Amino acid sequence: MGYIALATATSGVAASILQGGRTTHSRFKIPIDLDENSSCNISKESSLAGLIREAKLIVWDEVSMAKRKMIEVLDLLLKDLMNTNVLFGGKVVVLGGDFRQTLPAVRYGKKEDFIAQSLIYSTIWNELEKFHLSENIRARIDPTFCDYLLKIGNGQEQLNLTNKIEIPDPLIIPYTTEKESLDKLFAATYSNLNPSYCDLSPTDSRVILTTKNDFVDKINDMLIDQFTGKSKTFIAIDEALDFYNQAQFEDLLHTLHPLGLPPYILRLKENCPIILLRNLNPCEGLCNGTRLTCSDFKTHVISAKITTGDFKNTHVFISRIPLLSSQDEKVPVQFKRTQFPIRLCFAMTINKAQGQILDFVGIYLREPVFSHGQLYVALSRAKSSNSVRILIRPSTPTNHDDHTTSNIVYQEIIQRAIM
Repeated sequence: MGYIALATATSGVAASILQGGRTTHSRFKIPIDLDENSSCNISKESSLAGLIREAKLIVWDEVSMAKRKMIEVLDLLLKDLMNTNVLFGGKVVVLGGDFRQTLPAVRYGKKEDFIAQSLIYSTIWNELEKFHLSENIRARIDPTFCDYLLKIGNGQEQLNLTNKIEIPDPLIIPYTTEKESLDKLFAATYSNLNPSYCDLSPTDSRVILTTKNDFVDKINDMLIDQFTGKSKTFIAIDEALDFYNQAQFEDLLHTLHPLGLPPYILRLKENCPIILLRNLNPCEGLCNGTRLTCSDFKTHVISAKITTGDFKNTHVFISRIPLLSSQDEKVPVQFKRTQFPIRLCFAMTINKAQGQILDFVGIYLREPVFSHGQLYVALSRAKSSNSVRILIRPSTPTNHDDHTTSNIVYQEIIQRAIM
């Protein structure tokens, strides 16, 4: 007893579920932008280096989401700190992950790029001892649903002549018109959007998942209109990094929605659901992807309550902060946006939901999934077939097929990692 264990995860959400969890980037100072010469920014004489040396166990959850270079630089760090060439410096390292889920993000990448970045194509993979877990604890109350999820995740669900799978009828919300069908999805997911009837928000542990941020914004705008409560609108400050571009591009900057930045116009209501867009304080549950309920708001601060993970029901305060657009984003000019690092969260992207635990999931497939594991991730957030409903928009106005959709599974990953 009394041994040191370090609990980490690739994503902030997954880290917040672990007791004492931190993101792997944060714990081991792994650079965000990795190249062949990257290394962890830890001095061998630092207190953090001492902590790592003393650790008897290192846990890394959601490793299937991590680029293989992240695992490789951790291996180099541990070898350096422990003065040995043994894998991971001789430390006991437990890597957990489900390779049926989404793979490491590669901006503008193709299938081969996603596959190449996966841990299973690292030289480390063949040195690992593998254990396969067989029971779905989250959905064990519904064995039939568990079997269905495995078929989806393994790419074994039967395809029709157009290479699509058919979703079981009980899970489907029939498509009639866009508005009418969305209203049915909203009603199924959020049976009562009036939060005043009790102390619990009707949006806790419920969310609508979809494929793209444009669709997320559309749903959030529609549902905040229906939501009751005191409202306040927050306008951001946009500043071009090059002062001489400010006058020319200021109006344009207000219209941009780069990935990872909050909206220029942020409209909130009391008790509405929000999601954090930055790792503010992982030790206190404030991670990129943490879901909260907005309790109150002032001009420069928001009071909110965490609704998921070990810090559920913890009250926190969030301030406006300056946020930079990513250099990877295709924007005409790099800029800084000062705004609360949040967005509405009646809906979120499927990729953002990985690691989330939900009581009810609505899935809006205005367009089919486009990458490995997305349909599996969306469906597997639910605990049973009774806690998920899917709205599929037909591909054309004359096509009335609202039961079939794409299921993208890279067998190069599944065969090597699972089978």
